[in-house]
Amino acid sequence: MPVIKYRVTVCTGTVSGSGTDANVFVCLIGDQGDTGDRVLYNCINTVNKFEKGNADEFFVEAVTLKQVRRVRIGHDGKGGSSGWYLAKVIVREEGQPESEAVEFPCYRWLDKNEDDGRIVRELVPAGESPMLRNVSYHISVKTGDVPGASSDSKVFIKLYGEKADSSKETLLVSDNDLGNYFERGRVDEFTIDTMDIGKINRILIGHDNVGLRCGWFLASVQITVPVQGRQYMFPCNRWLDKDEADGRVEVEVYPSEILPIEKLINYEVSVVTGDVRAAGTNAKVFMQIYGETGKTELIILENRSNNFERGATDIFKREAADVGKIYKIRIGHDGKGIGDGWFLESVTLKRLAKRTKDSDKKKKKKKKSEDEEEEETKDEEVMDVYTFVAHRWLAKDEGDKELVVELVPDGESALEENTYEVHVLTGSVLGAGTDANVFLSIYGIGRGDTGERQLKRSNNLNKFEKGQVDVFTIKAIDLGELKKLRIRHDNSGTSPSWFLERVEIVDLKDSTTYYFPCQRWLAVEEDDGQIVRELVPVDEAFVKKDSENEGQSLATLGLEQKAKSTTYTVKVKTGDKKNAGTDANVFITLYGSKDDTGIVSLKASKTNKNKFERGKVDEFTVESVDIGDLKKIKIGHDNKGNSTGWFLEWVELDAPSLGQCLKFPCGRWLDKSEDDGAVERIIFPAELQTTEYIPFVPYEITVYTSDIFGAGTDADVFIVLYGSDGICTQQKSLCLNKREQRMYFERNSVNQFIVELEDVGDIIEKIRIGHKGGGLNSGWHLDRVAIRRLLPNGKGSETVTFPCERWLAKSEDDGEIVRELVPSEIFTEKLMKDGTLKQIEEEVEDPLEVHTYKISVFTGDIYGAGTDANVFLNIYGDLGDTGERKLSKSETNFNKFERGQEDTFTVQAVDLGILYKIKIRHDNSMFSPDWFLDKVEILDETTEESFIFLCERWLSKKKEDKKIERTLYEQSYDGERNSLDGLSLSLSSQDSSGNLKETKKSSLVKAAEEGSLIPYHITVTTGTVYDSSTDSRVYIIIMGPQKVRTERLWLDLPEGKDEFADGSVEKFSVWGLDVGEIKKVEVGHDGATPESCWLVEELNIVVPTKGIMYNFVCKCWLARDKGDGLTSRILNILDADCINIGVKVLYEVTVVTGDIEGGGTDASIFMTVFGSSGNTEEMPLEKNGDRFERGQEDSFIMEIADIAPLRKMRIRTDGKGTRPHWYLERIILKNLTNQEVATFTYGEWLSKLKNAKGNLVCEMPAVVNDEQMMEDTTYTLQVKTSDIGGAGTDANVSLILFGENGDSGTLPLKESNKSNKFERNQMDEFSFSDMLSLGDLCKVRIWHDNKGIAPGWHLEYVDVMDSATDKTFRFQCDRWLAKGEDDGQLIRELACANNDILELKERTAYEIVTVTSDREDAETKENIWIILEGKLGRSKEFLMENSSKKRRFERGATDTFQFSSKNVGDIAAICVGHCPKDGKKSSAKADVFWHVQEIIITEMELCNKYFFRCNVKIPLCYKRRDYKVFECAKVTESFASKARSLVPVKYETIIVTGFEKGAGTNANVFITIFGLNGDSGKRALKHKFRNLFERGKTNRFYLETLDMGELKKVRIEHDNSGLAPGWLVERVEITNSATGVTTIFPCGKWLDENRGDGLIWRELFPRY
Repeated sequence: MPVIKYRVTVCTGTVSGSGTDANVFVCLIGDQGDTGDRVLYNCINTVNKFEKGNADEFFVEAVTLKQVRRVRIGHDGKGGSSGWYLAKVIVREEGQPESEAVEFPCYRWLDKNEDDGRIVRELVPAGESPMLRNVSYHISVKTGDVPGASSDSKVFIKLYGEKADSSKETLLVSDNDLGNYFERGRVDEFTIDTMDIGKINRILIGHDNVGLRCGWFLASVQITVPVQGRQYMFPCNRWLDKDEADGRVEVEVYPSEILPIEKLINYEVSVVTGDVRAAGTNAKVFMQIYGETGKTELIILENRSNNFERGATDIFKREAADVGKIYKIRIGHDGKGIGDGWFLESVTLKRLAKRTKDSDKKKKKKKKSEDEEEEETKDEEVMDVYTFVAHRWLAKDEGDKELVVELVPDGESALEENTYEVHVLTGSVLGAGTDANVFLSIYGIGRGDTGERQLKRSNNLNKFEKGQVDVFTIKAIDLGELKKLRIRHDNSGTSPSWFLERVEIVDLKDSTTYYFPCQRWLAVEEDDGQIVRELVPVDEAFVKKDSENEGQSLATLGLEQKAKSTTYTVKVKTGDKKNAGTDANVFITLYGSKDDTGIVSLKASKTNKNKFERGKVDEFTVESVDIGDLKKIKIGHDNKGNSTGWFLEWVELDAPSLGQCLKFPCGRWLDKSEDDGAVERIIFPAELQTTEYIPFVPYEITVYTSDIFGAGTDADVFIVLYGSDGICTQQKSLCLNKREQRMYFERNSVNQFIVELEDVGDIIEKIRIGHKGGGLNSGWHLDRVAIRRLLPNGKGSETVTFPCERWLAKSEDDGEIVRELVPSEIFTEKLMKDGTLKQIEEEVEDPLEVHTYKISVFTGDIYGAGTDANVFLNIYGDLGDTGERKLSKSETNFNKFERGQEDTFTVQAVDLGILYKIKIRHDNSMFSPDWFLDKVEILDETTEESFIFLCERWLSKKKEDKKIERTLYEQSYDGERNSLDGLSLSLSSQDSSGNLKETKKSSLVKAAEEGSLIPYHITVTTGTVYDSSTDSRVYIIIMGPQKVRTERLWLDLPEGKDEFADGSVEKFSVWGLDVGEIKKVEVGHDGATPESCWLVEELNIVVPTKGIMYNFVCKCWLARDKGDGLTSRILNILDADCINIGVKVLYEVTVVTGDIEGGGTDASIFMTVFGSSGNTEEMPLEKNGDRFERGQEDSFIMEIADIAPLRKMRIRTDGKGTRPHWYLERIILKNLTNQEVATFTYGEWLSKLKNAKGNLVCEMPAVVNDEQMMEDTTYTLQVKTSDIGGAGTDANVSLILFGENGDSGTLPLKESNKSNKFERNQMDEFSFSDMLSLGDLCKVRIWHDNKGIAPGWHLEYVDVMDSATDKTFRFQCDRWLAKGEDDGQLIRELACANNDILELKERTAYEIVTVTSDREDAETKENIWIILEGKLGRSKEFLMENSSKKRRFERGATDTFQFSSKNVGDIAAICVGHCPKDGKKSSAKADVFWHVQEIIITEMELCNKYFFRCNVKIPLCYKRRDYKVFECAKVTESFASKARSLVPVKYETIIVTGFEKGAGTNANVFITIFGLNGDSGKRALKHKFRNLFERGKTNRFYLETLDMGELKKVRIEHDNSGLAPGWLVERVEITNSATGVTTIFPCGKWLDENRGDGLIWRELFPRY
C-alpha cells in the first residue's frame, strides 16, 4: 500500500477571539484505518498558526486511507487563550486537483467555556451533519470512596465496539463541572461524540500517572447510549496506581450488564434570533416537540456560550424521543434575568430518518448505520428538515405579552392556531381565594397539549378571589376535542390555599364549552395536601343538575373524577446517613407510557410535620389522569434553604386503582457537593420489587349526622364494607388528620368522602362504621350513610343507603361505639342516550338480619389464671366477621376474667352464618395481664345455635409461647386451619427440622403427592467484612437440565429479623419444582441501590428427596458497587461440594390429640420411626403455634428416611413447659409417594402425673390395612456377673436390645429377683412386660453410670427370652465395664452368639427380576443376557430366554428368572446385553430395542436385594462386546446378613480443633457415629487429667463398638458448660482398626451459641 501525502488546510473562524495558541492535532479517518493523532507543528504558509481568519496548510504523510471519511481535530487546552473557533478543514491528496478536495465544515468552538465545552471534535464531509451522524456516549466515572482514592492525573478512555473502536479520548471537560475531577466518592460525567461503534464490548480506562497524587481508585464506569437504547455497567473497584495492587495504571473492563433504556434519536436545533434592537435574551429557553407518535420531554436550550444574541444563529444537539412526523413545537422562556424580552425569528429542526426508495412514506428510523442492512432494504438515510417561522416577540411588554409560542412547520401544515377562553371559578368557601401563581395545561385527545401556561392577565385586577370568575385567553395550536386539564399553583404568597369550584373552557373556533368540575382544595393544609389537580370534562347535564337545586350544595362529581384519574400514594424514604435530610423544596414528575404528570411539588407529608428528615418515610398523594404505565420518575429539589443536600433511599408509588405498587430505588445523594453534584435524578422501577394485587375501586361515602343535641363528634371515624361470602375491605379512616376530624361530623352536617377500597362485588351486604372514641365529646349520633358507586359501563351510578339513627357513644344507648348497618334502598341514575338522567329507586330485598350473640368466656381454674387487661374478640362466620370488639361490660361479674369464673357479654352483629373461628387477644395492660383462657362459648340467640371454642392455654408474654393473641377454631370444624391468619404463605420460614409451617394443606400435599414440588432446605451464611449485611429480599432459583427451573424462591426472613446480618447463618425451607438433576443455582437479591451490598460467604442447599447436600463456598459480593457490580449470580453445581446424606421420603403426618380436658400440651415432642430397613433418628415435632391442642388433628409434611415397611413408632415428650401433660390419641403416617398409610394408636396420657406408670415415652406398633406389624411380648433378661474378685457393682445398669424390628429403647435394670443386684457370680432376672417383639435379636448395648463404691463390673453374659417367639438369645461378654480395667469403657456392645452358626457357602442362587418399561416399542422378542460384577468376582453370563410358548419382556411386564452361580459377594454393577434368539447375524433386526425400567437381583442365601435403576433402551446386537453397564442404585441388606457382620471393632477417633482465637473449649464433648449397620450411641470423649480440645490441638480417643459398616455421618456436640464453651471443630477422622479404613469428616464450623447459627451440635458427612 502506497504512502501518501495529505494536504490539510485548517480554516479558523472570524468570530472575535477565535484564534488559539494551544497545540492542535488532527487525525484523518478513512476506509482503511486512520493516521493516528498528528500534532500540527510545521505550517507551510503561515508563521503564527491558527489566528482569526487564517487558513493554515499542513502535510500529513500516511499509508493510503483510500477515501477520507472523517476528521478528528482538537487541541490540548494549553496556553492563555486556548479557546478556538474552527470554521472548517479541507483535505486533499497531494497531486490531486482542487476539485477532489473534501471539505469538513465545523463552525463551532473548541473551547472549555463555550458551546458544549468540547475541545476535540469529529467532523464529517459537507452536506452531512456531524451532530446527527455522531453518537453521544455519556460516560459516568465513579471514584471509589476509600482514603486517597482521588487523582490529579489526566484520565483517558477508549471504547471498543462491534463495528469499530473509538480513539483514546482524554477526559478533560466534564458535563457536571465539579471543579476538581476524580475526587473521592464523586461521579464525573463526560460525553464523547463519535461515530456509531455498535454495541460496546469492552473499554480501556487509565491515567497518565502524572502529578503529585496520581494514584486513583476507580469504582465503576457507566456508559449510557440513548441512541442505541442501551446502558452499560463497567464495574472496576480497583486501584490504578503504581504503588498499589499490581501497579497498573490502565485497565480493560468488560460490561457486567447491559440494560435496555428508552431509545432516543438525535435532533439538531438551530435557533435564529431576530436582527431587531434588544432582540437578545438571557432568560432560560425551553422547547418541546410534538409528533404523531407522542411528544418529547421538555428540552432546555442552553450551553456554555452566551446564546440568543441579536442576529445570531445558535445550534444545539439534543437527544430526545422519536415522535414520528412533527406537527408542532412549543418554544418559550422563563422571563428571568435583565432584558428577558426575546425576538425569535425562526427555528429549524433536523433529524435523520430512513426512507424506502419506492414509497414516499416516512419510516420512523432510529439512527443506525448498518451499511449491509441498508443495502438489502434499499433504505436510505435522509435528513428531515422542519422549519418553524416565528418572527415575533416573546416578551412581557411587547406584542401579545406572551412568553411562549406554539409554531407549526412551514408549508405543509393543516393545523392552525386556536384561542381558548378559560373561565376559572373560585369557590365560595371561607378562605377560598389565593395569591399564588396559577399554571394551567390543557390536553387534547389526539393533538397534544398546550404545555404549562401561567394564568397572568385576568379580567379582574385581583385574581382568584372567593366566589369570583376570572377569564384568561390561551393561544395554542388546535387541540381537537379536550380530554383533561392540569391546574396548579406554586404555593407562594401569604395565603396560597385555594378552593377551586370549576374551570370552563370555551373553544372559540367551534364555540363549544367544556366543564371541568373540581370542588376541591388546592392547598397543603387541606384535603389530601395536593396543590395540583387534574380535571376531566363532564357532561353538561351533571353540572346543570347541581346548579338547579342549590339546596343540595354537595358535589356529586368527585366520584366520576376519581374513577377517571389514578391516585398514587408516593412514599419517599430519606436515607439513614449523617446530614441525609433536606429543607429544600422537593418535586417529582411521573412519566408514563402516554404522558407525564408535570412537576408536582411534594409539600404536604401525611406522616411527618418536618419533611425529608434522616431515616424517615414521607407519604404524599399525587393524582393524574391516564398517563399510561409508569416508566420512570424524576425527583429533585430546588437547592434552597440551609441544609439542602439530600440522600434519597427510595421512592415507592402505590396506585390502588391499578393494583400496582412500584419501588424506585435510588440510594444516592441529591447534593451539589456529593456524588455527581446533581440535585435531580431520573429513577427507574426495580422489577423485582414490584408487587401487584387486585385493583381497588372508588366509593363515594356520604355520612349524615343527626340533628339532635350533642350529635357531632371529633373522634376518628372508620368504615368497613362487606360484600357477599364475607369479602370485605380494609378498615379505612374517613378523615386524613385531626383537623378534618374537628371539621367534619358536626350536628346536622353532611360529609362526603371519596375513598379507594377493595372491590366487594356487586352487592354491599353490610357496612361496619364506628369511631375510636377519645377526645372530649366523642359521642356521635349517626343518621344514615349513603355509598355511591359507578355502574360498570361508566354511564351513571348507584347509591345504597344504610340507615342507622342510633348513638355511637359509650354513655348513650347500649354503650357501643361500633355499629353494623344493612342497606335499605338503592337509588340508581343512568345517563340516557338523549343526554338526560334517568333515576330509579328500589327497596333492598331481604337484607341480612342483625343477630344477637351471647358470648361466655370461661377463665381457667389454675393459679394466676385471671387477668385485668382489656380483652378483644373478633368472631368469624361464613358470611363475614364482627370486627374486633372490646369485651367491656360483663353481665355476670363486676370484676371480669377472674380465676374459674364465667363472664357473659352480648354483641350485636349482622348475621354471620355458621361460626367457625374466633380471634381473641388482650392488650397486656395492668398489673397481672397473664390470662389462662379455658374456652369461649357463643350462642346465636336468633337461631339458638351454640358454638364452642376450646383454648386451655395461656395468653401471656411470659408463659408458654409468649403470645397474647390466639385464633381458636370451632370444636367440630374440619376445614383449613391456617395458623398464620390466612396470610398467603411464601413457604420460607423454617423450623429446625425442616418441617413446614402449617400451610394450605391440600394444595401442598397434592403437589407433594404428584412429586412436582419438593422441599429445598437452604442455609445462607453472610460474610463478616464491613458492609456485608443486606436488608434486601434474597431469592434463589434452582435450575435443572434444559430449561427446567424453579420459580424465583424468595428467602424471606422470619419475623423479628430484618436483615442478613454480618456473620449470620439463616436457614430456610422452600418448596419448589423438582428440576431433576440440579445443574445451576442462581442466587440474588432485589436491592437496586448502590448501598445494597451483600457478601455471600457460603450457600448450602439440601435436597432431601434426592438425599444430596450441595455446599457452595461463594465468598462473593452481590452488590451494585462492589466486586463485579452484579446483584445476582449463577453458581455451577460443579463448583459445589456434593455430599450424600441419604434419601428421605415425604410423609404426611397427622397427630390426633384426645378431646379430654387439659389434653393439649406445649411440651417438646420427639418421634422416632422404625422400619424393617432401619430407623430414623429422633425428630422433633414442631409445636408451631397451635398444634397438639385438645381435640385437634394436626397434619404436616415431614421428611422421613426411606425405611419402609414401617414397624413401630416411639414418641417421647420432655415433660417440660407450662402444660407438660399430653393426651395422645394416635398418629397417622401417609407416604406421599405411594400413598401407603400406617396408623399408630396410643390413647393414653404422656405425663409423669396423669399416666399410671409416669411414662413420658410410648411405643406404638404400626397398623397397616388393619394388620398389626409387630407382636406383643414379654422379655425376660438374665444377667450373669462373672466369678472374679471385685466383679460386682452397685451402679445403675441400663441396656438396649437391637433386633430386626428396631430397638427396645433404654431399659433400666431396676427390679431384679434378687434384693442386692449384680453381685459376684450371681444371676439376676429382670422382666419387661407389654413390649413389642423385636424378632431376632442381633446385639445388646449395656452400660452403667459408675455411681456408688467400687462401681467397676465384670459381666459374663446376658440371656434374653422372648415369650412371643419362645426363643432365647445369648450375648457373651466376659469383660470389665470399669474405669480402671481393660480399656476403661463403661459401655459394651455385645453380639448375639446365636448368629455364628451361619457359614457362607461357595455356591448360591440369584433371583433376577426385570421390569420392562410401560411405553410403546419397549418390548422385545429376543433374548437378554446379564453378568454380575461383585466384590468377590464376576459371574458367568446368564441368558434370559424368550420363547414363543412363554413370552417375556413384554410392555410393562415383570419377569423373574433364577440362576445358580458362585457367590460374587456384594454386587456393584451389572452388564446387560440384548442378543438375537437364533444366534445368527441377521441384518433385518437392526432397529430392535428393549427398554428396561429396572432390574432387581436377590441373593437367595442371605436374601440381600440389589436394585438397578436402568430406564434406557438396549439395542439388539449380535456381538457380545456391546452391552450397557448399570451401577447398583440401592441395596436392602437382610437382617441375617447384617447380624453376621457384627464383630467388635475398635474405632480410633481423632478430633482436630481449629486454630482461630478462642477455638478451644472446656465443655464436655460427645460423639455419635452412624454407619450402615447402626450407630455407636452417644459417647462422651474424656481422658483423665488431660486438658482436651485446646486451640490447634489434635486429640485421639478409642471407642469400641460392633462393626458399623460404612460410616455415613458423625454427630458431634458439647453441653455448653464451662467458661468459654464455644468450640471451633476443624475435622473429625475415624479409623476402623480392623480394616484400616479412615473416614474424614470435615467441619470447619463453630459450635457456639453466640456465633453463626448458634448451634452447639453439628452433623458431619464424610468427604471422599
